[in-house]
Amino acid sequence: MNEVRVGRTDLFVPRIGLGTAALGNFQQAISDTDAVAVVDHALDRGIRYLDTAPLYGHGLAEKRVGRGVAAADRDQLVMSTKVGRLLRPDAPRDETQYYDGVPFYLDVPPVGPVWDFSYDGIRRSVEESLERTGLERFDVLLMHDPDDHLEAAATTAYAALRDLRAAGTVSAIGAGMNHSAPLTELVRSCDLDVVLLAGRYTLLDQSALADLLPACEEREVSVVIGGVFNSGILVDPLPGASFDYIPARDEVVAKAVAIRDLCRKYDVPLAAAALQFPLAHPRVSTVLIGARTVGELDEDLALLDVEIPSALWTDLQNAGLTDAR
Repeated sequence: MNEVRVGRTDLFVPRIGLGTAALGNFQQAISDTDAVAVVDHALDRGIRYLDTAPLYGHGLAEKRVGRGVAAADRDQLVMSTKVGRLLRPDAPRDETQYYDGVPFYLDVPPVGPVWDFSYDGIRRSVEESLERTGLERFDVLLMHDPDDHLEAAATTAYAALRDLRAAGTVSAIGAGMNHSAPLTELVRSCDLDVVLLAGRYTLLDQSALADLLPACEEREVSVVIGGVFNSGILVDPLPGASFDYIPARDEVVAKAVAIRDLCRKYDVPLAAAALQFPLAHPRVSTVLIGARTVGELDEDLALLDVEIPSALWTDLQNAGLTDAR
């Protein structure tokens, strides 16, 4: 749990954090008790960085995280949430949060996300997240999925975050997305401290090497990596495995199988290689583990103790299965 500096700020974060989409009933409903138990166990295991968002379970994850950290020493934690969506009872259906007619978040409260990257909307979002979590402050605030709202994100939303940072209300600001190109635009147009990238710098997909990671290197922006297992295919690449939250195409499964087979040559679990891979990049500050249960969390943390020979990384690159790191 060694710590590294976030951008040019005075905030330091551990190399491993807890992502909490699963604690908001992402693709599988869990109880409040089980969700809070994961947070409790994460703290017991030394995890001190937790990332959440209003979208995750439409407020469920924030509330559960708040309960889990209520008795912890706040000064020992790094808490991150996201802005850009407000939860409202009259929200229109957001088709991006469905696949084949089934919502990604199950058994959620009777509210839905409404896009709002206005200056006032960002301030409101922070206030409502503080209320849901019961916290007095967040350390990191991230604009959430502004793919189709880049102009507002780079102007009104950024201005609100910049002012909150200047006032000392938050230590670091940035954006979190599943695509590297729009994140790169924000890095180049705004004074960000950190970005959260899900799924685009993994053992299976290093597309962020072409744009985001060089831009972050140039601007001294830290990178937090989520989705290291690419929705599960880098745990067990069976036919029908998920990639980017939906069934993977055959060619994606085939590539994952080829990576797994090379890992087996060195007696390295595929999941261990997947979890450790992003940590080697100099701009990556933290990898988030998105465990749904206490057992999953322990299994993931154990993967960090697996020794991986450098020859495996070389073989993966020589086989064209990974790009140069």
